[in-house]
Amino acid sequence: MVTNVTSMSRSGLSDWLLQRLSAVIIAAYTIWLVAVFFCYPEMTFDQWSALFATWWVKLFTLVALFSIAAHAWIGLWTIGTDYLKHTMVRLLFQWLCIFLLFAYAVWGIQILWNV
Repeated sequence: MVTNVTSMSRSGLSDWLLQRLSAVIIAAYTIWLVAVFFCYPEMTFDQWSALFATWWVKLFTLVALFSIAAHAWIGLWTIGTDYLKHTMVRLLFQWLCIFLLFAYAVWGIQILWNV
C-alpha cells in the first residue's frame, strides 16, 4: 500500500465526496445570490444589510464560506501533491495554503457576524 506523507490519513473517496458536496453548496449559494440580484436590481445598502442580518442568510453564507475553503483546500492539496515533487516545497506550499484559507475564513466570519 502506498501512503503519502501529507495525506493526513484521508481517503480519496472522502476527498471526492467532500469536493462534490462543497461544489453543490457553492452552486446553490451562487444561484441564490444571482436570483437576489435579478429580483432586486437596484438594491440599496440598507436593503442588502437587512438581507444579511437574517439568521438563515448568515448561516447559508457561513456554510458557503466553509464549503469554499474545503473545496479550495482539496484542489490546492491535489495540485501540490501532483506537481510539487520536492517535499519541502510541497509542505511550504501546503502550509501557505492552510494559513491563507484559515485567514480568509476568519476574515469572512468577522465580516459576516460583525465581530
